[in-house]
Amino acid sequence: MKETHGTGSMLPRRQDYGMNRGAAARSGSLLKFRSAVSSVSVRRSSAVLPSVLTFLVIVASGGLLLMIEKGMLNSMETPSPRGDRRRLDFIREAGKRSADEVEAEWQILHEIRNRTIRTMCSQKNMPHSVWSLSPPQRKIVLQHILVNDEYRFLYCYVPKVACSNWKRVLKVLSGTLESVDVNIKMDHRSDLLFLSSLKPEEISYRLKHYFKFMFVREPMERLLSAYRNKFGEIESYQKKYGVEIIKRYRKGHAKDSSITGDDVTFAEFVRYLLDEDVERMNDHWMPMYNLCQPCAVSYDFIGSQENLESDAEFVLQRIGAPPDVHFPERQTWYKPVTTETLHYYLCSLPQKLLRELLPKYILDFSLFTYPFPNTTTEHCQH
Repeated sequence: MKETHGTGSMLPRRQDYGMNRGAAARSGSLLKFRSAVSSVSVRRSSAVLPSVLTFLVIVASGGLLLMIEKGMLNSMETPSPRGDRRRLDFIREAGKRSADEVEAEWQILHEIRNRTIRTMCSQKNMPHSVWSLSPPQRKIVLQHILVNDEYRFLYCYVPKVACSNWKRVLKVLSGTLESVDVNIKMDHRSDLLFLSSLKPEEISYRLKHYFKFMFVREPMERLLSAYRNKFGEIESYQKKYGVEIIKRYRKGHAKDSSITGDDVTFAEFVRYLLDEDVERMNDHWMPMYNLCQPCAVSYDFIGSQENLESDAEFVLQRIGAPPDVHFPERQTWYKPVTTETLHYYLCSLPQKLLRELLPKYILDFSLFTYPFPNTTTEHCQH
């Protein structure tokens, strides 16, 4: 029987976890973790699609009841008719609210996600451990979980969700990098310990006893970020994927030897994704649930890109990181995907393609409580 984490309680207050991070023990003694978040995953999205609508009704009802219980509906603003997806903006306006109000809202957001994940993970067709996954699925998740034995935690990294900065933090904690602010290009393999490199018994021990966390991001925003970065800036991706995509999906270019792959359109990229098996995708656009298999791993905390600063600080407190270790600022060259940019790309996409694409990422939307993108004619005309 799978152990279920945090089945009925709200998350502990963030300040309860080591506000004095300097007092956190470096002795390696086992921390007694109270799980805050259950976890979610699936072997294939097709295995659960028949029950997705029922699941979403349960989740929505549970989330609404929770908000009623906490008296939050009266204080929440009415969503904009333009659907500008301000799902977390009220947290960013902390200056207009008391610390207790912001804290309560932060906990409610996470509790809604926790309830969602527990509901899906309770289904019979969900994996209960990494050993119940198929070998290819298990290989993917173990290759994406990073280990820190001194602070006893596991981090599943998701490309395009602040993973480079988290890797900087891990390297500082392990002593292989002097500061998270050092201006060097991140080596994503060296000086990092991957769970896949350990023996089965070592893997099982750490999965059972270590604090486990991951971070998620709005699925289409993450996808667009990957497209703009890899096909707009990275020559190796243009040659490896761009050339193939153009030859396959651009009429009259199947045998064009002059293609460089640097002008792939977003629609062509989406057509390519539609023909790809999710378990064989590049990890920059592979669904988050395939990368981290949350039901099989049982993460103690799932943070988000939208609330990155607060969630990252919570994790650093939770693992007992030294006070001089902070989560890095965004790099100066970073080009964020704005609401307006995402609106433009999704509304410019043939809607038939978008309708066909969403099922591939259905679990990323439903499990991590992200609304589907609004691409109605009325919305796209604004």
